[in-house]
Amino acid sequence: EHYNRLVRFVKDEKKVELLIDVKSAFHEDDPKGYNVIAEIPGTSKKREVVMLGGHLDSWHTGTGATDNASGVSVAMEAVRILKAIGVKPKRTIRIALWTGEEQGLLGSRGYVEKHFASRPETTDEEQSKLPKWLRKATWPLNTTKGHEQLSAYYNLDNGSGRIRGIYTQENAAVKPIFEAWLKPFHDVGADTVSLRNTGSTDHVPFDSVGLPGFQYIQDQLEYFTRTHHSHLDVFDRVQRDDLMQSAVVMASFVYHTAMRDELMPRKPLPRAPKEEATTNE
Repeated sequence: EHYNRLVRFVKDEKKVELLIDVKSAFHEDDPKGYNVIAEIPGTSKKREVVMLGGHLDSWHTGTGATDNASGVSVAMEAVRILKAIGVKPKRTIRIALWTGEEQGLLGSRGYVEKHFASRPETTDEEQSKLPKWLRKATWPLNTTKGHEQLSAYYNLDNGSGRIRGIYTQENAAVKPIFEAWLKPFHDVGADTVSLRNTGSTDHVPFDSVGLPGFQYIQDQLEYFTRTHHSHLDVFDRVQRDDLMQSAVVMASFVYHTAMRDELMPRKPLPRAPKEEATTNE
């Protein structure tokens, strides 16, 4: 990327001067991260919400182009498309660009805990030594009014490859809905609805508290073999046409979710394992 950036400057007839002296250190003087949230207000069902997004942070070795500037740009473009065509959604459309995903889904977990559902702090001394995302679930699960009002969250975070479909997180009830929504996109390669449960990104905090949270299936390209968490995660690895396709698919899913008569179907709310429930009683 260093070479390619210089080439672009030369082609644009820009003067190039380089002076590099890098020193870095880790500190905890300001450990707080910030999510970025924006909305298109709803109309007849404005208290109900459809969310989309991806994480803003990245690993330090590259510039975070495919992980996850690609997902962020697709989510932003999806919202721009909806604004540009003058959509007046029944439900509020909310885009969320998360912080702290690479440290353990911190931004999305914090948002879900604050607005949708929370769990009591662990009383297990050994568990308390672990980061929250590694701890066992505690009970009871305490939900808010917002939990009832979220229809779905759509996430993009697997590189810059085009969308090929979507994971349902074992929510069989949404499968026929998603299949119908993907039909217009079969000619651009998006035609798969998987019952699989996929993890490791920001839809997980939603799914873990019984909310419909989904990650799209994407072309892997060289994401896991070359760019993921590496110094090669740079702008020149991004596939522009694939991102354009993904933005249209995402915009369509968000639009349909915002306009349908009912909230999206849900899996059963998570319950405490029997042995834990008996102990708590």
